[in-house]
Amino acid sequence: MNDFPDGFFDRADPADDREFYLPPRFVQHIDEGAIAAASAFYDEIGTTGRVLDLMSSWVSHLPRRPEHLTVLGMNRAELAANEMAHEAVRHDLNADPVLPFADAAFDACVCTVSVDYLTDPVAVFAEVGRVLVPGGVFATTFSNRCFPTKAVRGWLASDDRTRVAIVGEYFRRSGAFDTPVARDCGAPGDPLYAVWARTPTG
Repeated sequence: MNDFPDGFFDRADPADDREFYLPPRFVQHIDEGAIAAASAFYDEIGTTGRVLDLMSSWVSHLPRRPEHLTVLGMNRAELAANEMAHEAVRHDLNADPVLPFADAAFDACVCTVSVDYLTDPVAVFAEVGRVLVPGGVFATTFSNRCFPTKAVRGWLASDDRTRVAIVGEYFRRSGAFDTPVARDCGAPGDPLYAVWARTPTG
């Protein structure tokens, strides 16, 4: 893709995200088939060590509880209800893309059905690269479901194939990862796509 056009990262609701995410929402944002596909994918790429679940909620769609799971999200009650989590951090990535973690603190990072809400995704992806160990994996999964007032306009205006290319471009522009890989995870109901990459080892 070429440069993102003007207004690509604008949103219909530009108000403070803290207000939108203040009420807890204990709901699933994709159906059971897509949840199962996400879990199987995360199992395949390896999420057993120190894992960061970015833009998380009350459920982490991992196949099993890893050695140490840090969940980062917007709603305290939702994060506190996440039974897999060892640690919960409330942080608004759209207000501050800098992750509050040391370099090389995690072996893997996942972002499930939330990448469409990032207003400065390249900066966030660069930060994920910083907090991963060399060879660590950052995996994003996404569907066609979202809160439309909070998703960026460029995402809403795109089809699924273009969204895969958009996320790949986030990885490339961050300068923090090897070449990204993409996949249609073949979910039977809600579609689920994955784009992932690893940090360089040399």
